[in-house]
Amino acid sequence: MLAGLLPSLAQAETLAVTNAKIYTSTEQGVLTNASVIIEDGKIIQLNPEVVNADTIIDAKGGILTPGFIGAMNSLGLVEVGQEKMTRDTNDKAADMTFDPSLAFNPKSVAIPFARKGGITRNVVAPGGGETIFSGQTIEVTLTGDWDSVVATEQALFVSLGAKHDGSRIIGMQNLINKLEEREKALAKAESKTSDKDDAKEPTKEELIINAVLKGDKPLIAYADRGSDIMQLIKLKQRFKLDLVLLEAADAVTLADELAQANITVVMDAMRSLPESFDSLHNSLDNAGKLSKAGVKVVLATPGDAHGNYALRYSAGNAVANGMTYDDAMAAITSNVADTFNLNAGRIAVGMPADIVLWSGDPFEYSSHIEKMWIGGEEQSTQSRQDELRDRYMTKSSMPQAYTNK
Repeated sequence: MLAGLLPSLAQAETLAVTNAKIYTSTEQGVLTNASVIIEDGKIIQLNPEVVNADTIIDAKGGILTPGFIGAMNSLGLVEVGQEKMTRDTNDKAADMTFDPSLAFNPKSVAIPFARKGGITRNVVAPGGGETIFSGQTIEVTLTGDWDSVVATEQALFVSLGAKHDGSRIIGMQNLINKLEEREKALAKAESKTSDKDDAKEPTKEELIINAVLKGDKPLIAYADRGSDIMQLIKLKQRFKLDLVLLEAADAVTLADELAQANITVVMDAMRSLPESFDSLHNSLDNAGKLSKAGVKVVLATPGDAHGNYALRYSAGNAVANGMTYDDAMAAITSNVADTFNLNAGRIAVGMPADIVLWSGDPFEYSSHIEKMWIGGEEQSTQSRQDELRDRYMTKSSMPQAYTNK
């Protein structure tokens, strides 16, 4: 009987990473010659005076960061962009209930490739359909396990701005009408004195807009032109929305207004040229300008299932063009977590042990991952690209690209 009880009474093994330069992405800032101790997938001690652990890894002065967090891309929904049968990101019939988790593939070859770039979590965004409502985002870890979807129906994603056919007015008007209709319906329901059990059951779409109006669900709005951004600022103030802007090329022209309204901007720091009349203010120094103005910035590679790997290079380029190093680190860790309500993005006691040990500065092209943990479990950084390299470079008596294995 005692032997049977022993497994349940045994303590989980602890892991310590010592002698590291730790970027905490918290108020503690950067800790030098510091240690972190992990147990049961969580950080239980940060920089203790005495290190006691079952396994101790000496970082030898290496850099330890929170796992980076990708955002607003189609990771796990697209395998080959040019092959329609492998694209599950959008559909003509898609509406605001469009749920990426139903098609998310944790075994996608793009996921190990993203891990090589230090990504441990990701906010997957749907591509939507023929209306402005693209669907809702989900949170996933990059373990590759079948249960790697952490949360669904996180934020409502809408796409506004110029149209190839028709006026941008319709999109903005549609959004305003939806918000007004639900606001009136909620107010009517609150004032109604009759038995609430007799009230009509709200539809799923109505529940989504209800959550947006109550501030329980962020509204992610794609818009580039300043006039559209100004309209969205007014909507946030009018309906008290948890509003997040995506891309927002003209945001630099409204930086003070955005900072005052406490609106986060999710952007690609590598947008350097105008792609349309809506994005004439694209520039490599936009991330730095917004951050210095007090706007919370999230750096991302929006839309691209395979671009997450380069997120750290995007952050490095933002630093090269005026963003501070600490702001760039926050823009791919803690700022993402705060914006999308994720329990991640920081090295702190009680947080999930999503951490990455680097050979050097993670924003430098020549640096690589020494070790990576997600939820305290060490992860492989071997990708399909590595396997292809080995296949084509292996010397063999067989024809090129074949091996004896």
